Amino acid sequence: MGLFRDVSISLATGKVSNAKGRIAENKLLTLGVVVLGIIGVVIVYYTVVTVVAYEVTPQLLADYVASHKMPLQPQSLPPRYIDILLAVEDPNFMNHHGIDLSTPGAGYTTITQGLAKQVYFVHFRSGIAKVKQSLYAMVLDRRLSKQDQLGLFINTVYMGTLTGKPVNGFSEAARVYFGKDFTALTEDQYIALVAMVVGPDGYSVVRFPARNAERVRRIRKLLRGECKPSGLADVYYEGCK
Repeated sequence: MGLFRDVSISLATGKVSNAKGRIAENKLLTLGVVVLGIIGVVIVYYTVVTVVAYEVTPQLLADYVASHKMPLQPQSLPPRYIDILLAVEDPNFMNHHGIDLSTPGAGYTTITQGLAKQVYFVHFRSGIAKVKQSLYAMVLDRRLSKQDQLGLFINTVYMGTLTGKPVNGFSEAARVYFGKDFTALTEDQYIALVAMVVGPDGYSVVRFPARNAERVRRIRKLLRGECKPSGLADVYYEGCK
């Protein structure tokens, strides 16, 4: 009898184990279906966002340009000035398609992403908006030539606040910070403005001249090839101290 009882217990235990296994499998299957459903919804959502952005971009750009002064054209700047700006702000600008996740010193925001933030958003908050910003940047890169992107950037980039008023673009920055027309800037003064872009208020040539001068020194070393960024996020050139 003991043997039959042990066999019965074993069979019962096996049935319970099989039942638990099936329940676990069903839970995993349900979870998998839910996850795939969520992924599908996200893909559809961002596909729609991208398509809509592509369609509305020309009007958004027209509105953006109409609301800003555009005194500078990239082709009117000395080629070296463009080279300096790109070496500091977006080293792979001419080759990427809106985003860059690998070039040392590029940081987490390309010139195109910076423009996307201004063109497509009324109020930008980090987080999920960063994903949209990247999608918009890829759309913008398809809709706007690199030359025109540079034109928007040099004329509208935020260059800090002075006496409570925001300064936008290199032309206005030259007038506000150096009291002269952009074309009259020396190369050192131009690089001082480029040095501000990474943090316009923290590296202000007026409010924090020593901090600005140190960044200019590092940029000069970078341009001479004496040092290089240690990775994507090294926009302050720690290796150039």
